[in-house]
Amino acid sequence: MRQLKVWIALGILSLIWTATEPRRTLAVEAQLTDGKFVLNLREQVATKAGKSATKPAVRVEKWNPDETAIIVCDMWDSHHCYNAVQRVNDVAGRMNEFLEAARGAGALVIHSPSSCVEPYADHPARVQAQRAPAADNLPADIGEWCYEIPSEEEATYPIDQTDGGEDDDPEVHRKWHEELAAAGKNPAAPWTRQTDALQIKDVDAITDSGVEVWNLLEARDIDNVILVGVHTNMCVLGRPFGLRQMAKNGRNVVLTRDLTDTMYNPAMWPHVNHHTGTDLIIEHIEKHVCPTILSSDLIGGPPHRFFDDKRPTLAVIVSEFEYETYKTLPAFAHQHLGKDFRVVYAINDDPDNHNLPGLEVLETADSAILSLWRRTLPPEQLQLVRNFVAAGKPLVGVRTTSHAFATRDETTPAGRATWQRFDRDVLRGNYHGHFGNHADQGDPPTQVSIHPAAKSNPLVAGFPAGEFTVASWLYKMGPLIEPAVPLLMGRVGDQAPQPVAWTVSPAAGQRIFYTSLGSQDDFERPEFQQLLTNAVYWAAGIKAPAALVAINRAGE
Repeated sequence: MRQLKVWIALGILSLIWTATEPRRTLAVEAQLTDGKFVLNLREQVATKAGKSATKPAVRVEKWNPDETAIIVCDMWDSHHCYNAVQRVNDVAGRMNEFLEAARGAGALVIHSPSSCVEPYADHPARVQAQRAPAADNLPADIGEWCYEIPSEEEATYPIDQTDGGEDDDPEVHRKWHEELAAAGKNPAAPWTRQTDALQIKDVDAITDSGVEVWNLLEARDIDNVILVGVHTNMCVLGRPFGLRQMAKNGRNVVLTRDLTDTMYNPAMWPHVNHHTGTDLIIEHIEKHVCPTILSSDLIGGPPHRFFDDKRPTLAVIVSEFEYETYKTLPAFAHQHLGKDFRVVYAINDDPDNHNLPGLEVLETADSAILSLWRRTLPPEQLQLVRNFVAAGKPLVGVRTTSHAFATRDETTPAGRATWQRFDRDVLRGNYHGHFGNHADQGDPPTQVSIHPAAKSNPLVAGFPAGEFTVASWLYKMGPLIEPAVPLLMGRVGDQAPQPVAWTVSPAAGQRIFYTSLGSQDDFERPEFQQLLTNAVYWAAGIKAPAALVAINRAGE
């Protein structure tokens, strides 16, 4: 029965995917300001932790359309990976609109289906590429693959793609190759041309040659290059016309991050969702190669999201400096949450800057982790937080988030907004200072243990049965406000115990978790990593993977 279902699915879908009629789309016009593309270029810039941690930063540039080229990388009509075919056909509609808009504004569209240009031998777009005059500044290796550029030399590549990246179900993969062979195609390399879902116009160019691409750019005085297509970690980066060659040789190049896909198998390190693998490669590109943009910069509307990308979006919001969660939280998210979550970030590591650009990620996030310290934000930014809470979305708070938007004297600076009662209103805590933890001054260490009523709670699975010592200073948080339910308790010396971690499940159904732990030392403890992992999954209503910490450590 299972094989029959697979055959039926393959038969129906292959009819769809091998259709030869071009996909028809409504005319789309580019969004222009003063006749220029307005692009939001996102990069990963170093935080105060240096190269070990980065944060997303966006700068705006205006590009003249007639000084811009769009290169379409390897959007073939077929592929040996069944899932890759699905995703190519899924993104092709949005990509065609993107190309139509860019072309209509005056940009050059270059179609580059590698090893598949022969079917276009007589097409005006192919002839145009061949007739471009030879440039007198042709880079020596522009006709070669580029596997690394100097800015990548010290980087750790974020995924293991040594298996080729196929993520097919084995049975589906076998049937797909049988179908390709039956059609007279080579199952290992079945592509013959660019997908017909992308329209090629006479004013375009067709070439898979780095030399011809360079000649076209030089002949038209084009400095700006936008890459779209597949696969990000292989051809998009490495082809002679790819990101590395363009960046290395001085072109102003960007990747359209929602119009691309990777070849990555989640069975390989770091054992994350396929689309998280794409996110990690995009982050690598933003750190070491070039900025990225979204298709919505050019044509508006929501960015493309693949049909099989079912990950809930988790926003990691950081604006504190003492505990360096701008370093520890992203590292934690990369290691433990990429299997099931689409993680987005808004990070500010400047202790004197109360502005938090990027907080707009809360508008589309399904859940959030907050690590903030006494931020007096612009009113419109704090409203984003209020809206998120009012929507009843899951929330995880770490350490100083108990006083995230409160000033010490409960005043509000001019032009700023505070939420003095955020701790009480949302987290249902009662922060009123902390105990000392100076061992050299005789302060006793903080001892933590599971609350007696929470010993069977799965959120604290993996914690020692008795007391254990943590480096974090103990916050004075009691008494909690109903309906908060304590999970962990802490004490220093003979002082009254204080709640250290708890959950809140209001009648409306909003799930909230908070812990006053969160120092750098805490993030190094497997128990804390497991606690925070469990909390994020619990808040989102997802079952946490078993032994997540052990699984990820095995891949290090």
